[in-house]
Amino acid sequence: MIAKRIIPCLDVRAGRVVKGVNFAGIKDVASPVALAKKYDQAGADELVFYDITASAEKRSLFTDILQAVAQQVFIPLTVGGGINTLADFDRVLKCGADKVSVNSGAIKNPKLIVEAAQRYGAQCVVLSVDIKKVANSWHVFTKGGREDTGMDALAWIKAGEKLGAGELVINSMDTDGVKTGFDLELLQAVADIAHVPIVASGGAGSKADFYQLFQNPQIDAGLAASIFHYDEIPIPVLKEYLAEKNIPIRK
Repeated sequence: MIAKRIIPCLDVRAGRVVKGVNFAGIKDVASPVALAKKYDQAGADELVFYDITASAEKRSLFTDILQAVAQQVFIPLTVGGGINTLADFDRVLKCGADKVSVNSGAIKNPKLIVEAAQRYGAQCVVLSVDIKKVANSWHVFTKGGREDTGMDALAWIKAGEKLGAGELVINSMDTDGVKTGFDLELLQAVADIAHVPIVASGGAGSKADFYQLFQNPQIDAGLAASIFHYDEIPIPVLKEYLAEKNIPIRK
């Protein structure tokens, strides 16, 4: 079994890392540069950097902050927020990103996935999907969870993979920040149709939540924010716990 990845997430707004619950109630946390350095030293397997208001504010991602973060880490860095063109891909890759996450931009222009995969390789293109259950189906949301597209999430995930996305980040809005566990029902539904690596996001509140998550062999990584930001679960402690539970993790 391939080693599971532990990935902290930096949600950045106005140059600061912030965190909310269910994509609302946003609170200031810390400097993204300081947190990036902390996670690199703590043994995180990768780091995700989201400029969470870039799409809603119809602007480009803050590259100066991104450059400062990239200088602090020696682990793979995925960057997203306001990615709408190949020029945006090029810009953030030149700033130090290893992978680029697309969300709203890909929904507006699905060809962006095709073009980016052809130019940079599928492994560079991460399709991030913000998902919330509406009635009896899962809908795709955009603009930082502000807008319901009405799109069926599973259909969009299948389409995105077919277009060339090499990795999926599944953001459950229903469990985001609640700390009661990952959205296992949604993740299983995604695992049933996907053929690329799946990163689960939203709901981590304990070490046991990661253990439960990784019972699904098709889930490749667990992404979390506040439990790492506030040192509720230090990454070395989490990795030691998972290793004791015979979950393959990177040292």
